[in-house]
Amino acid sequence: MTGRAHPAPAEEKVADELVVRLAALDACAVSDALDRLGLPGAALGLTALAAPRRIAGRAVTVHLVDDRPGAAPGGRHLGTAAVDASGPGDVIVVAHHGRRHVAGWGGVLSAGARRNGVEGVVVHGACRDVDEARELDLPLYATTGVPVTARGRVVERAWNVPVDIADVPVYPGDLVIADASGVVFVPAAHAEEVLATAEAIVTKERAMVERVRAGHPMAEVMSADYETMLDGGARR
Repeated sequence: MTGRAHPAPAEEKVADELVVRLAALDACAVSDALDRLGLPGAALGLTALAAPRRIAGRAVTVHLVDDRPGAAPGGRHLGTAAVDASGPGDVIVVAHHGRRHVAGWGGVLSAGARRNGVEGVVVHGACRDVDEARELDLPLYATTGVPVTARGRVVERAWNVPVDIADVPVYPGDLVIADASGVVFVPAAHAEEVLATAEAIVTKERAMVERVRAGHPMAEVMSADYETMLDGGARR
């Protein structure tokens, strides 16, 4: 698959209202909701390298491959089309396949993403110019930082296509939430169900915290019922 692929109906962007609801949650509640529904979503091994605040939005994907003859249709630099097409409510998601020896994102791209109001960037692998992302206050989640350039090493095969992020399938328009606990993806086709489940989990856990503040013993608050909350709630 090369160039841009238009998303299938199940991959269409979810409504802005759902993005707002997602932003009111956290990665743990969303992960618990996915567990409850038997869906994958938590992309392990990614952490905040710059502007470590919670981000939420719709995925605009980029697929990177090793540089070789014919690997980059059109010859444009990786990530540029996704940056140009993205704005508020979007999270750029780069499938760098866990590469740690070469960057899959850099400072000029960060400047463009910040200019366009992109919510943040997720890279499954290394990125560089992390200091610049910090100066720009652009949330950047990745595997690690590295100074080595992508030029001559990796290229963009396609953007706005289905990708794999740490063994989680991600489609254009899927929901993304990331915070200090990690990165979680929500399939667009299940967004309403996942968010409603996560909201119910948050309500239950807030009630538990209120009981803690009221002085109830922890063993009582976190009873056997808590251990089975994923049958209708949450797990830690």
